[in-house]
Parts: sequence; structure tokens; C-alpha cells
Amino acid sequence: MSAETISPYPPGVPAVAPGEVITRPVVDYLLSGLDAGTYLPDPADPELGTIRVVAR
Repeated sequence: MSAETISPYPPGVPAVAPGEVITRPVVDYLLSGLDAGTYLPDPADPELGTIRVVAR
């Protein structure tokens, strides 16, 4: 489960919220956005090499 919010900008709508289970399709969406020039202002690692999580 995510320990952080991840909101690609634009559009600025959270794709991942704290406590949400992170799925492969969501990670693929975020990574494809990064490749296209999307900015990730929220996560600790804005390049998404890591995502902060909590134990389930």
C-alpha cells in the first residue's frame, strides 16, 4: 500500500493515494507519463525509481 500521494501534473489529479494498493497498470501509467514529460511533485522520488509503501 502506498505511503504517499502521487499526482502527475498535468492534470494534477492523484493517481495514487496513501493507503491505496499500487497496481502494475498504475505504475505503467505513471512511468509512461514521465516518459512524455509529466511532472510528479508529490512523491519522495519524483523519477519513480522507488515508491514509499507501508506494510499490509
